[in-house]
Amino acid sequence: MVKFKLPENSIRRTVYLDKVLPFMNTNLIKVFTGQRRVGKSYLLYQIIQDILSQNPTATIVYINKEDLAFSAIKTAKDLNDYVLLNKSQKGKTYVFIDEIQDIIEFELALRSLLLDLQLDIYCTGSNANLLSGEIAGFLSGRFIEIQVYSLSYSEFLMFQQLETNVKNLNLYLKYGGLPYLKHLKLEDEIVFEYLKNIYSTIIYRDIINRYSVRNVSFLEQLVLFLASNTGSIFSAKKISDFLKSQRINIAPNQVQIYNRYLVNAFIIQAVSRYNIIGKRIFEIGEKYYFENLGIRNALWGYRLEDRGKIIENAVYNHLAFCGYKIRIGMLGDKEIDFIAEKNGEKKYIQVALSIHEKQTLEREFGNLLAIKDNYPKIVITMESFSGNTVEGIEIVELENFLLTN
Repeated sequence: MVKFKLPENSIRRTVYLDKVLPFMNTNLIKVFTGQRRVGKSYLLYQIIQDILSQNPTATIVYINKEDLAFSAIKTAKDLNDYVLLNKSQKGKTYVFIDEIQDIIEFELALRSLLLDLQLDIYCTGSNANLLSGEIAGFLSGRFIEIQVYSLSYSEFLMFQQLETNVKNLNLYLKYGGLPYLKHLKLEDEIVFEYLKNIYSTIIYRDIINRYSVRNVSFLEQLVLFLASNTGSIFSAKKISDFLKSQRINIAPNQVQIYNRYLVNAFIIQAVSRYNIIGKRIFEIGEKYYFENLGIRNALWGYRLEDRGKIIENAVYNHLAFCGYKIRIGMLGDKEIDFIAEKNGEKKYIQVALSIHEKQTLEREFGNLLAIKDNYPKIVITMESFSGNTVEGIEIVELENFLLTN
């Protein structure tokens, strides 16, 4: 039986529950990864509710590493012993472990617990390398990883009980999609203070403490630099050179390391450039986008001159939410904002704040027309447009794009 109180009336995020459903009651570990406060814990609660609705007497073992009640569980052995002590002796036991990365060598316990076919295991983690590299090999592919993102635009509207319109789109672009915002008044002073506190928690718990970071000042300056240059192509050397011009002396390899920390904590996402003709990834030069636009805006400000960067970031986030593999396209000296691939299909996407100016029109459409294949090509803009395509290239209003799956 459950020994803790489940939250009532939580809003279901069916896109993730549907993904985990085929793997329930299997001998695979179900892992939800993502930035802190994107709602991973509530997904565990909702899965528990679903299990109990089918079997009210089901045995649930729940461990939350953010709860002091579980502070004694520090190592793999502690975790293994706790689960075995509390498991059912007669039938299935459902095991839920929240923020498992806080348990030392947790992978040892997971591999051991997998030997018990009566355990159905679910966990969450706030580190992108949670189950990668050596750990993935150690677990021999016995897990399913589902990345959880901030709310999509349609989810934001559902959580906030809002209708689709330009005003509410701008609220989403400004404040982002952390689920807890539904409990706050959507005003800058309130929301940005909350988001800054979330950011500080991530920085200190998932980066500074985890990696024993000493140069905290540089880490914070790097985040601000990436916020001011969202969607720009940068190499570690270019970032290092710029910071040196600002009297912040840091080596390129240190920039790479700190960038990786930020990616691992899901603060930013790094997107590689892809040579469309040569069909290869460029080794240097990436773009960086914020996983949560609200955090980016709370740190850097919501500025009129950044509108183009913000909507490009929003398009990237929506593509990631929809499960696309995303790269930056390069065709000679021409850049394609996004190549999005899923299920063997791809689409080419350009993002433009406005397409009224002739120069912008020629650049965005001309770059797409230079690609000589038949995959869909789209220009996404803040402007509304209901006319013809441009030589087969579709023009899509940002709000309509963000409402698609």
